[in-house]
Amino acid sequence: MSTSARRQPTVPQPQVYSPQELGEAALRGFFMLADAWSLNTAEQITLLGGPSRSTFFAWKKAPAVVISGDTMERISYLLGIWKALRILIPDDRQALAWIKKPNLHPMFGGNPPLERMLRGRLLDLADVRRMLDGRRGAW
Repeated sequence: MSTSARRQPTVPQPQVYSPQELGEAALRGFFMLADAWSLNTAEQITLLGGPSRSTFFAWKKAPAVVISGDTMERISYLLGIWKALRILIPDDRQALAWIKKPNLHPMFGGNPPLERMLRGRLLDLADVRRMLDGRRGAW
């Protein structure tokens, strides 16, 4: 067989997603999480970084939109928190309730973790995620 007749192995190409597809996946994940955590509209808006109410409800109705890097990062932290809790706490109900229960960790000072997360700063979401990742030995 000649060299030119040999077939080159096919290398799968990575899937490329449009910004709208990425936004839709992120928002669908967020709204699923918000429902599981029983978050009200004001809490959801705060966790998303404070979009206007009209933008928020437009996202709920048709999530295939381009979202900002800040919003994408917030959703990433929140989904990471959810994932860490599912790993750390085997009981689903307890894992879902964790964010609303008083917590004696110094970061929370006896308050529910959700209170810290609702300060509205991206750093607070990152801190909660980092604390949980540390507990589960993520790195």
